[in-house]
Amino acid sequence: MELTVGPNFFFWPAETVRGFYRELSDAPVSRVVLGELVCSKRLPFWQGEIPGAIEALVEAGKEVAITSLALITLKRERKLTAELQDLGLPVEVNDLTALAHVPEGQPFWVGPLVNIYNEGTLRWLIRRGARRVCLPPELTLASIAVLARLGREEGVPVEVWGHGRLPLAISGRCYHARLHDRAKDSCQFVCDQDPDGRDVETLDGQSFLAVNGVQTLSQSTASMAHQVAALEEAGVAALRLSPQSQGFRAICAGYADRLAGRIDGAGLEAMLRPMVPGGRLSDGFLAGPSGAHWSAATEPA
Repeated sequence: MELTVGPNFFFWPAETVRGFYRELSDAPVSRVVLGELVCSKRLPFWQGEIPGAIEALVEAGKEVAITSLALITLKRERKLTAELQDLGLPVEVNDLTALAHVPEGQPFWVGPLVNIYNEGTLRWLIRRGARRVCLPPELTLASIAVLARLGREEGVPVEVWGHGRLPLAISGRCYHARLHDRAKDSCQFVCDQDPDGRDVETLDGQSFLAVNGVQTLSQSTASMAHQVAALEEAGVAALRLSPQSQGFRAICAGYADRLAGRIDGAGLEAMLRPMVPGGRLSDGFLAGPSGAHWSAATEPA
């Protein structure tokens, strides 16, 4: 298996983005997807970093793609989506309406926000031009094996979510703006205060979810640290690692060591726990009773 880095979900300063991709160019990953996935209002603050990031990553031998938005609703967002073609990179579709701007026969990638739950959907996307697919993170291992087998038959690599807070939903409303008693159109970009999302608690104080502008995320960080062998057996081509604000290059190196057999699942888990937001890990969608479940016996009480 290989490693793919997905697009950054969060709103970071331009200089942080610049440093992140400069550091990532030297990370042990095969490919990187970049661009704005969550909120088009954020893009003007850091889009000037995209050409330099692409150049650095390509020079380092990485495969690079550019993501579409997860929810395309406005005329200017449709225009932005159409302009993605001008970069000369594969477009990763995370909203099927983006396909309206991908000419028939032109290759594209499919991101984890597209609902691929069965062979018919995957086959249709491949016929439409999909050349790499990252499955939704809520699939079971049995479903992953079925879809990965079809991908191999069609010559299309299939990825699964490997690390990061899970993308659960996108809304037309901005949770960060509402939290600060602001309208969405005058949010003043308060999501920049939470570089890995803001934790949400239930009424009785239990950690539950995280929010990131208009996006809902899992509170725990999903990790396939203990699932590598099962996913390899299922025929998965790559693990997708989702950026976080601290220690991400070390996280990439940890997963590379895990895939190469230099450390085991427990070793990677021990490394990850102090580095992920909140210190909680999960892998329950694969075979557990719930998505927030952690399969390892070392889960703290």
